[in-house]
Parts: sequence; structure tokens; C-alpha cells
Amino acid sequence: MKNKNVTIDQLAGMVQKGFNETAKKSEMDLRFKEVNKRFDRIENILIKQHSEEIEYLKKRVGKLEEALAME
Repeated sequence: MKNKNVTIDQLAGMVQKGFNETAKKSEMDLRFKEVNKRFDRIENILIKQHSEEIEYLKKRVGKLEEALAME
């Protein structure tokens, strides 16, 4: 393997590039967290709506059962 001479400026550039890549990853992590929060809110809204609809339908079926049982 051949030794490669690296200047201080080149080394500084490499370190800076590494920091820039780390910053990009942190930004992406933050964006994914925000997207996950939005999905969680949407999921909770849908679950609540479905639960309310199921309860409504249970009441209607109960009324139908009562009406049919009376005859």
C-alpha cells in the first residue's frame, strides 16, 4: 500500500464533508419523526371514527333484535 500525503486543508475538507453528511442524516431522522407523528394522528382519528361507527351499529342491531323478538 502506498502512503498518500494529505494536506491539512484536504483533511479539513474531509472532516467538513463528514459533518455535512451527519447533518443530512439528522435532518432526515427529524423528518421521519414528523411523518411518523402525522401517521399516528391519522391512525388515531381513524380508530376513533371506526369505534364510534361500530358502537352506533351495535345499537341499531340491538334495536332490530328487540323489534324482532317482540313479534
